[in-house]
Parts: sequence; structure tokens; C-alpha cells
Amino acid sequence: MADGHLANKKDETKKKFKRAPNKNYAVKKRLPARPVEGGNVIFITKKTNFKAQLDKCCDLLTKGENEIILHGLGAAIQRCCNLALQLQTLFAGTCQIEVNTGTVDVVDDLEPLTDDLDYGAQVRHSSSIHIRIFRTVLLGAN
Repeated sequence: MADGHLANKKDETKKKFKRAPNKNYAVKKRLPARPVEGGNVIFITKKTNFKAQLDKCCDLLTKGENEIILHGLGAAIQRCCNLALQLQTLFAGTCQIEVNTGTVDVVDDLEPLTDDLDYGAQVRHSSSIHIRIFRTVLLGAN
């Protein structure tokens, strides 16, 4: 009997608790801070066509860029990894990959739905990946 009670208690602690949305505020998500701007820095999103992102990376590498840096955040991490692996396959033996992972703080604005409340903000954490693809051998070189 005691074992059944402990098993139920264990199952209760395994349940994932989601944040309940506050009915007094509307959450407006801000864009995350971009680490570095440049011609060889590409931010990968889930909304952009994968083929277009792949073509942009291929164009940069074939036009003489020594390295490109891919940044992915949250749900775009898988797409960023897939893109890097596709580039490694296309430029077999001429490119290498360096991967760094981390966490980025993302700020959400809380807009009150009633006049008696103040504006606020909340910080949440999102996973990120930074992939550096760099040339080891130039194309056409002997």
C-alpha cells in the first residue's frame, strides 16, 4: 500500500508544469539581441525557406568568403545544424565546422489589459547555437 502511494507521488513530480498565462497582461515577445552584424553572419529562422538559406550560404562560400557564421535560436537550432551539415557535404574536404552552444536571455513585454496595472517585463531563457563554417582549402587551388 505504501509503495503505491510513493509511486503516485513520484508520478506527480514528473509532470511538467507550464507557465499559466496571466489574464491581466498581454505578452509581446521582443526580438532577441543579435550578437554580431556582417556580410558573413547569417541568422537562421524557421520561417525562411531552407533552400534559400542554403543558396545564400553557398553563394558566400563560392564567392571567396573565408568563413560564415550561422546563428540559430530555439526551434531553429535543428535547421541550423542541418544547414551546416548540408554545406559540409556540398563542400566536402574544403570546409570545417566549429560549433558553440549557449543560452540567450529573451525579454517579453507585459502590456496590461486594464488601466489600473503597470507595464512590465519578464525574462526567459532560450537555447542558442553558433556554427562557424570556415575554409581549409580554397576551391580550384592545387
